[in-house]
Amino acid sequence: MAETDLESPELFLNRELSWLEFDERVLQQGRSPEVPLMERLKFLAIVSSNLDEFFMIRVAGLKHQLAAGLTASGAGRQSPGEQLDAISRRAHRLVADQSAAIAAALAELRPHGFHLIDIAEATAEQRSFLESYFLSEVLPVLTPLAVDELSPFPVLPGLTLNLAILLGPPRPQQDATGVAVVPIPANLPRFVPLPGPGGLFLVRLEQIVRTHVGRLFPGQTIEAACEFRLTRDADVPINEDEAEDLLSVIEDAVRERRRRAVVALALPAGADPRLRRWLTAWCEIEERDVYDCPVLLDASALMGLATRPGFEQLLDPPWPPQPPRDLAEAEDLWQTLQDRDVLLLHPYESFDTVVDLLERAASDPGVLAIKQTLYRTSGDSPIVKALARAAEQGKQVIVLVELMARFDEARNVVWARRLEDAGCHVIYGIAGLKTHAKVLLIVRREAHGIRRYVHLSTGNYNDRTARLYSDIGLMTTDRDLAADASAFFNMLTGYSQEVGWTKLVISPTGLRQRLMDLIEREIRASTLDRPGLIMAKMNSLQDRAICQALYRASQAGVKVRLNVRGVCCLRPGVKGVSDNIEVTSIVDRFLEHARIFYFGNGGHEELYLSSADWMTRNLDGRLEVLFPVVDPRLSQRLVGWLGTWFGDNVKAWRLRSDGTYARVAGRRSPMRAQEVLYRQAVEAAQSRHATAARFRPLTSPDAGQA
Repeated sequence: MAETDLESPELFLNRELSWLEFDERVLQQGRSPEVPLMERLKFLAIVSSNLDEFFMIRVAGLKHQLAAGLTASGAGRQSPGEQLDAISRRAHRLVADQSAAIAAALAELRPHGFHLIDIAEATAEQRSFLESYFLSEVLPVLTPLAVDELSPFPVLPGLTLNLAILLGPPRPQQDATGVAVVPIPANLPRFVPLPGPGGLFLVRLEQIVRTHVGRLFPGQTIEAACEFRLTRDADVPINEDEAEDLLSVIEDAVRERRRRAVVALALPAGADPRLRRWLTAWCEIEERDVYDCPVLLDASALMGLATRPGFEQLLDPPWPPQPPRDLAEAEDLWQTLQDRDVLLLHPYESFDTVVDLLERAASDPGVLAIKQTLYRTSGDSPIVKALARAAEQGKQVIVLVELMARFDEARNVVWARRLEDAGCHVIYGIAGLKTHAKVLLIVRREAHGIRRYVHLSTGNYNDRTARLYSDIGLMTTDRDLAADASAFFNMLTGYSQEVGWTKLVISPTGLRQRLMDLIEREIRASTLDRPGLIMAKMNSLQDRAICQALYRASQAGVKVRLNVRGVCCLRPGVKGVSDNIEVTSIVDRFLEHARIFYFGNGGHEELYLSSADWMTRNLDGRLEVLFPVVDPRLSQRLVGWLGTWFGDNVKAWRLRSDGTYARVAGRRSPMRAQEVLYRQAVEAAQSRHATAARFRPLTSPDAGQA
């Protein structure tokens, strides 16, 4: 096949539909009888959270393109209107299937004593309780909004629940007075427990409000009422070049999201047609943007239900993080890192190791400086606390806080100010580029001079998500990597001039070219006797040039094995183009987040870890790092992990050439990658404990005798 044929739009899957196919795989976890019931609720909640982000960013972007008159976009060269139509068809089917799955899961929970009931099912005693609860706890918080009389009408934030009420005339023969809106208070419990024997009974707050809403409109008739939920455009542009105070600009952008255009409207099934028409017109959307949700308008709230106490038997058994195998019997962390590199696989191995490194650095009198990037942090981050404490003790602390980490902007503004108050030097990256790299540098004075300790990672410095995301980190004192890390931070804090790198590869200047060179080298090294091999694990694959390079590799006989959790625009299995490419995706209890790249290189294999996916935004619009793993002991461990991920036949899906996914076959010998990796971590920890027990020192001449 001629190389020019690789430009054909038919060779690329639509990014937006690929995103929805990932949500389908998450949904299938929520429907699987092999998944414990409460865990199924979690997956069904994640589907809603994913769809919220999808509509706020991806659908909103397409609507902007449509309004601007663009005729084609994306690798498939479809028009924005065509994509919106295709998205609507697929998303409506997905939401309907999700609603059915939620209803089925809730029905299965009832024999276990867990009842999320419709208010119409409540007993007389329970209805009496709910009326008292409404009067004492809910009514004082409610604020009815008369749509016809308020000008301008108050902005209703996105992703919140509201009640629309069609008011009848106060006297016969008069026209209806119009529509009112009552926001459902977000600071009250979404699910209210009811008295009653036989388990836990819950009813939705919005149903309580709807049942008693007449008390807000004395003397008027309620002709109809229905809940609704808006999803607004959240893709707010920020002009960094004109921002004198970036903190204030970010705060303004977060507030601006509250009043952006509506991109989707969720309604209960069977909503009154008059309210449906009024809401559709008021939101200025089309019918394709309206989604019927028979069970829950905001299914992301199921996450809170899944973690209610008393139903632990319906959850996955706990997998507590294990001590890292590379730090076995490491009494002195500094000395251990001087002796050898350390590879960390989270959450199988504890993220506390990274926190401990920072806390030691904050207290160690020999540490002179700490430099770190922060993209996303937790609500009560021990890492931020350690950085602040280090600054308060007189150490030089440089922190890059990425203020434009989408949907974490407000939290990052808070941390940025807290760090500045503690005496840290806080910077906000390079104009026009998100800093997505995960780099930590510690400078320490020791007996023989200055030594630099480096931590590089595929995941964020977030102690909470580190319990849920599968990521890999490298701790090292390698001089070349340490020198590159120093140059990296000098680039950020200085005049942002590019430097010569020894081992790190940085985007947007060098990462794309290095990846292309590595793929082309694999093509040149591939022979009939020894075909080339590329193995890559990532979150997303969208970049057109990378896809084309992989197509050329496949045509040259290179075996390409891809493990892509989410979006994948490469189309495998096309005769003459991608026959040698396989794409799998794992959806399991941990979110697969690591980026690992393997190149066979004619028998001289090379392995890299990175903060970057193979997406245009990562390669051209973000500050990312790619770093090699050169220690043979660690690189072989990485190869083994890759083999485990590619060998999964329980939680893995295979991408077909039409863009849909099918479960990987081969369940006669089931192999679940995450279970294997956790078992390996446990066995390594138990082996160390057994060794320590065998070589326990004797405390007396008679000790240990039978």
